[in-house]
Amino acid sequence: MARFIDEIRRTHYCGELRAADLGKEVVLFGWVAHRRDFGGCVFIDLRDREGLAQIVFDADYTPGEVLRPNALGTRGEAFWNMSQVKAALALAEGVRREWVIGIRGVVVHRGEKNVNPRLGTGEIEVRVAEAVLFNRAETPAFSVEDDIQTDEDIRLKYRYIDLRRAPLQRNLRMRHEVNQTVRQYLSDQGALELETPILCKYTPGGARNFLVPSRLNAGKFYALAESPQLFKQLFMMSGFDKYFQIVKCFRDEDLRLDRQPEFTQIDIEMSFVSQDDVFRLLEGLLFRIFEKTGTADLKALYPSGAFPRMSFAESVNRFGNDKPDLRFGLELCDLTALSIEHDGGGLALVKAITDRYKDGTYRLEVPAEIVKAFVIPASANFSRPQLEAFEKSLREIKGFKGLARAKLADGGAWTQSPLTKSVTDAFRLAVNAKLGVQDGDILCFQFGTTDVVNAALSKLRIDVAKKTGVIPESGHGGKWELLWVVNPPLFEQNEDGSWAAAHHAFTRPIDEHLELLSTDPARVLCYRYDLVLNGFEIGGGSIRLHDPDVQQKVFSVLGIEAAAAQEMFGFLLEALRSGAPPHGGIAIGMDRLTMLLSGGATLRDVIPFPKTNQGLDTMSGAPVFVDPKQLDELHVAVAPTK
Repeated sequence: MARFIDEIRRTHYCGELRAADLGKEVVLFGWVAHRRDFGGCVFIDLRDREGLAQIVFDADYTPGEVLRPNALGTRGEAFWNMSQVKAALALAEGVRREWVIGIRGVVVHRGEKNVNPRLGTGEIEVRVAEAVLFNRAETPAFSVEDDIQTDEDIRLKYRYIDLRRAPLQRNLRMRHEVNQTVRQYLSDQGALELETPILCKYTPGGARNFLVPSRLNAGKFYALAESPQLFKQLFMMSGFDKYFQIVKCFRDEDLRLDRQPEFTQIDIEMSFVSQDDVFRLLEGLLFRIFEKTGTADLKALYPSGAFPRMSFAESVNRFGNDKPDLRFGLELCDLTALSIEHDGGGLALVKAITDRYKDGTYRLEVPAEIVKAFVIPASANFSRPQLEAFEKSLREIKGFKGLARAKLADGGAWTQSPLTKSVTDAFRLAVNAKLGVQDGDILCFQFGTTDVVNAALSKLRIDVAKKTGVIPESGHGGKWELLWVVNPPLFEQNEDGSWAAAHHAFTRPIDEHLELLSTDPARVLCYRYDLVLNGFEIGGGSIRLHDPDVQQKVFSVLGIEAAAAQEMFGFLLEALRSGAPPHGGIAIGMDRLTMLLSGGATLRDVIPFPKTNQGLDTMSGAPVFVDPKQLDELHVAVAPTK
């Protein structure tokens, strides 16, 4: 083996070879993807990170002419040594899938009848003059193929094999390209790449933290940073002006297709900037990423160089959430005002809601309960079982109680629905007119709390779009829609009437709403923004509070007194009082962005070694029980499981 690698060095990756290489002597290393033995002649597809090359072992083949001694370490020996050729054939007759071999050979044309147009290397093959076996492999748990049906749990257990597949190799290559583009672009914009701590102080609010016991400080714990938020603000107060970092973050949350316990984000912060300044920087970065990865021409889609903007209130009203997928229409329609006008329209559930607004206090931006509708077009042609399946899928939403439906018939009548028994004609016709429905359309209604109504109908909107093929089940489908969602509420109200920060406590209220902090917190909007791509939030940020007095007013709304604020965020508050510039920033989800660019179905498609939905690493077995002695050193006791 020492002759290969030490003396005979690789000249090409397998997938790089083309017709332009005909006649070249090449050395390839890789894994045996497929093997076909024709008795005295063996064909092998050799695979490496760049793709496949067909190599041929044939003791009866000789080159058309004797080649000169070569410069690949053969020390003047004839290129085509028949004893080496026969030894190579004997080796090929014994190799199996995923064995690791090296070969030396000559690139020849396959012949016009044997060209494989599906492969970049489909015109050529390599006739082998010499070969070496680097390593045998046990029979793999599954075939290393582009499209396989193997259960994902099995593939995650043998992730090192799964990662040999071309789709995952392409995804991780794209991740690399995104990383490199980010670093180059932001460096060119004057940002400094700086690091922040992973082990930090636990601060309440936001996502649940992972805790790490301190051996040297008995009974105390670090938290794994859920983001570099406070530290990147400190960089601005330290005068660094522009910062970025491609950083690991950790959140102990329930998992789903676009969430992992450890993830990577592109973190950015800048001083002396407005919201528009942040947008321009990020728009330029996304234009560059799409260009460098060959994903799409954003200049053609957004010739102004800027992405459209939509207020949080408008997004929630029209689409039911703050991350609308704009690749299709099918908008929601708020019927609350119309229902109030018709005093419930004869529907008891609706009247129970409209009675709450008889004093005229209904405001679209902050209603407690609403009436909303969504229309499934007649062209969908869904059967009753399909409609019931949609409703069943909505039951995962906490608080969802059911989906009221009606089918529009001739003359605007509602059929196939219990609503027809009590709805007034005037209300029915008014609803039809507002929805602009046609015969055969299915009207879907939701009545109740704002969160439940919007969650149910926004999910139904996506489910219907996927079922009708308007958008694919996963991936972009060749369509790209980017959007800034801006000016959301600063606070959310808890069930007990107290207030919580909707994002975090350091977000700056919009200037016109500062007075509302003490009078009407529900109406306070802020300079926070989310960047949405095809219905996924790929980034979020805000202009920060740099005025200590306003910061204390925000804390007061949250019920955080000065002493408690000092205990939790003392170092940041002291920094604010030490001369803080106006500043703001954003964080982009690297994993989520790469998933969307690559057309992946889940984050697991773009993270080399991900966790399952239960937070397990089935390959290494993490998490594991720890020896009691180790726990004693950490001053930690484990409570018995219930």
